Amino acid sequence: MTEADWEEHLMLQIASRSSDALEQLYDRYEKPLYSFIYRIVKDSMAAEEIVQELFLKLWNHAEAYVSNGRSGKVSTWIFTMARNGAIDWLRKRDRRPAASGQDGMDELRDPITTELTVENRMMAEQMRQALSGLSQEQQQVIEWVYYGGYTQQEIADRHDIPLGTVKSRIRLGLRQLRTQLGESWRGEVRS
Repeated sequence: MTEADWEEHLMLQIASRSSDALEQLYDRYEKPLYSFIYRIVKDSMAAEEIVQELFLKLWNHAEAYVSNGRSGKVSTWIFTMARNGAIDWLRKRDRRPAASGQDGMDELRDPITTELTVENRMMAEQMRQALSGLSQEQQQVIEWVYYGGYTQQEIADRHDIPLGTVKSRIRLGLRQLRTQLGESWRGEVRS
């Protein structure tokens, strides 16, 4: 059974309210999701909260995924929900007035382990190197979408670039990233 088949099987079980299946999916994706979300929001507490909310949504909406003909891979669906949750958090944060009284202790409370930190730095360096192999236009739109949290339409409007061009740059850039990063990142870079 391939990993994609295994994940679909778990989704069927989750739709049937199997908490064991949800736990297995959580064990598989909790750390990669946390790292992915943390890179976007740069807030450890928010990243943890978004991961928890994501799995709650997954639990509550697994039946919808299953009944919609399982369009797309489970991992793609999960990482899309993670990205959307992170962007929503950023937008909410930007609408709130700045909190006063920051005590500078966030770094000390950060639950990221040394091992995970090293792994994240290595992955970030690999990604930086891979991104540097893209055209300047492709780098910009990918950074705006995945790190800035902008939608494709927002990029087109803000930078006066046709929407089709934005989409093409993202698609071609992601294809090149997949090629450059190879098997070790299979499933990590999504289009």
